[in-house]
Amino acid sequence: MAAFEQLTADFVGLVWGLPLIFILIGSGIIFTIYFGFPQIRFFKHAIQIISGKYDDPNEKGDISHFQALTTALSATVGLGNIAGVAVAVALGGPGAVFWLWVAGFIGMTTKFTEVTLALGHRDISADGHAHGGPMFVIKNALPKKYMFMAWFYAFCVILSSFGAGNMFQSNQMASILLSSAGIPTWASGLAFCILAALILVGGIKRIGKVTEKLVPAMIGVYFLGAIAIVLTKFSHIPDVFTSIFSGAFAGTAAVGGFAGAAIKDVVIMGVRRASFSNEAGMGSAAMAHSAAKSTPIQEGIVALLEPFVDTIIVCTITAMAILLTDSWQVAGIEGSEMTAHAFESVLGGAGRWIVTLTVTLFAFSTIISWSYYGEQGVTFLFGEKHIPTYRYVFIAFIFIGAIAKLNIVLNLSDGVYGLLVIPNIFACYYLLKKVKSWLVEYQRKLNAGEIKTFK
Repeated sequence: MAAFEQLTADFVGLVWGLPLIFILIGSGIIFTIYFGFPQIRFFKHAIQIISGKYDDPNEKGDISHFQALTTALSATVGLGNIAGVAVAVALGGPGAVFWLWVAGFIGMTTKFTEVTLALGHRDISADGHAHGGPMFVIKNALPKKYMFMAWFYAFCVILSSFGAGNMFQSNQMASILLSSAGIPTWASGLAFCILAALILVGGIKRIGKVTEKLVPAMIGVYFLGAIAIVLTKFSHIPDVFTSIFSGAFAGTAAVGGFAGAAIKDVVIMGVRRASFSNEAGMGSAAMAHSAAKSTPIQEGIVALLEPFVDTIIVCTITAMAILLTDSWQVAGIEGSEMTAHAFESVLGGAGRWIVTLTVTLFAFSTIISWSYYGEQGVTFLFGEKHIPTYRYVFIAFIFIGAIAKLNIVLNLSDGVYGLLVIPNIFACYYLLKKVKSWLVEYQRKLNAGEIKTFK
């Protein structure tokens, strides 16, 4: 078993190596230049869209622009924002934060591209429900010879939903509740099974109603705690930014409990953690946005806000808390424990409970959103009639994740999760000219005042 565990760990390292990093960053740069920096040009317009100004009640779909955004954010704003950032800083030093920002910025255009295509090529079932994502884009817009890529993507989504989107999250929730409150893992696992069942039985509409309230609340609580740390350590902010920018291009020497990092390690850790956190390039968020009552370009513009909120805001406040308190230099702590140490060092016991609460909420929100992503894979491969069976199995795996040791399963699921990039990015490149034509036409209509408003 030890040998097999090492084999699965090697599999993750192989998938998430430099080639995948180059694909994600290179594609983001190409898309950003090709579309003329839409993350800057349409940022204000994106805010107007999620405010409800363009919500057409007669548009096909199940949820609003804002609900689609919060559902996608509930999947991306998770443990990657707390534990993932700590890992990036621990292994790459302060400079990793700079490359995390770069990946977040260009990832905004990647999200725009994949979500626009998903809305433009979604399926509407006989009962009016929308189904979309990279597998539907490949099926409906690419030649038949590429259909195997759609099947491959759907299969990988299902596997990822059980591992990275479910068991890893429940395992981390149970662990932090055990260490902070002494709650047995079986008890927390059972509680979250019941809560998830109550939400998932209502499908995407109930998920959307929950996430539109849960996501702003959980980010708000976490943000307030981090701001308290920033204000307390305000005089150290210039030194932190100096270390971020200098470390980004020169690596970081060993200090305290930190082992030091070469420039390659700094770049890889920043980009990898940003990719795990905001999922730009995976195409997963496109499945949530496909349920929106929207047009392709409008929903793509909404989606570009995700990496901004997830990576440039939430990940940054985590990094600032860790760097301002020097928690990254303390030997023997890692992941969410490093973030908890940062909060606790300034806010005392309340700080640790803020991290405990947000880890729990972030992880639970990821679970309920990834269940929907898995449903889309099931729908594509086996049909809607098998969704109830998938939900029962998915809920059972929440409990299994809470009580089991999952290294092998999680290594496999993380590796499979990285493989989502290949068919998704291929489809984006294949249909890049189509997205450009849609964007040019939308810009013309917007400038001419032809885009209808409802508020």
